Amino acid sequence: MLRRPLLHALLAALAAIPVALVAGPAAPSPALPALPAAAVRVMPLGDSITGSPGCWRSVLWNRLQSSGHTDVDFVGTLGPQGCGQPHDGDNEGHGGYLVTNVANQNLLPGWLAATRPDIVLMHFGTNDVWSNIAPATILAAYGRLVEQMRAANPATKVLVAKIIPMAPATCAECGQRVVALNAAIDGWAAAIGTAASPVVVVDQWTGFSTATDTYDGVHPNASGDRKMADRWYPALTAALGGVTPTPTGGPTPPPTGTPTPTASATPPTAGCTASYRVVGRWQGGFQGEVTVRNPGTAPIAGWTVRFALPDGQRISQSWNARLTQSGAEAVARNTDWNGSLAPGAQAAFGFLANTAGTPAEPPAGCTTD
Repeated sequence: MLRRPLLHALLAALAAIPVALVAGPAAPSPALPALPAAAVRVMPLGDSITGSPGCWRSVLWNRLQSSGHTDVDFVGTLGPQGCGQPHDGDNEGHGGYLVTNVANQNLLPGWLAATRPDIVLMHFGTNDVWSNIAPATILAAYGRLVEQMRAANPATKVLVAKIIPMAPATCAECGQRVVALNAAIDGWAAAIGTAASPVVVVDQWTGFSTATDTYDGVHPNASGDRKMADRWYPALTAALGGVTPTPTGGPTPPPTGTPTPTASATPPTAGCTASYRVVGRWQGGFQGEVTVRNPGTAPIAGWTVRFALPDGQRISQSWNARLTQSGAEAVARNTDWNGSLAPGAQAAFGFLANTAGTPAEPPAGCTTD
């Protein structure tokens, strides 16, 4: 859902903070167009490829705007994480999440209730493939999510991706696992789609190169973002042609009576908080996730998170942060693209770790840079 004050604050922050991905002096950011009263709500749903920072969303949104589709409202409980251009950054891209965990833990209904999407763009399953979860199990999770979407809105249109290729240095088998999952998606979509709630497959795999379109064999770079946006665009514009937006209620009535005096302005504050949770566990290991949030009224340019991993727990891999471990202490610093957080914005990073016992959820401390 487009948060105008937050987004304008972010744009103001970006004008003052050097951004490595933008060459030359920053030009004034154009004002975002106002949304019509009955905009079509589109939820980008997935993991870090969608949300951390998921800059294909910014490319796609700006292309929609330039081609006359100004009645689109990207929605989600997560806010924007940069990308260097104005865009509607709300999304449901949870870094490190497995689609099987989202289905098994019934996380989606709360997100749906908060945002009420008309269309869902779903690129989900990369972490499940990495965890060697069978395609049939992943597709069962897809089905559960579609059921929950239809329970919230029987006319939900679902655009589900054949996920982009994978070639991480630590998973030689992941590439073929993606092929196996993608090969089963067409049949699944044909079986579950209905006239009222169609499920359309968007092929994000064909023509996508892990060598030239990712920066780590998994996450898209600028070239990959453009390719993903190019694949979403025709399917989304086709879906937009047949959507009647769900009513959002009448306009807010004007205030009456004597206005309440406003308090004097207070200086902006900046800071960060971090919350740690275990999102998956198995014999001898677990997956952890840390969410960093800026609760202040001023933007921050970077963050560092510290937390303890006792009882011999050792991190084996991580994503969306520069994560190091010395003894029981883990220190995570932002990457180049997720350190700048506007007020109220958040970022997430994840990791896999080995353990001989049951992992706890220790407190995590956050400092700004």
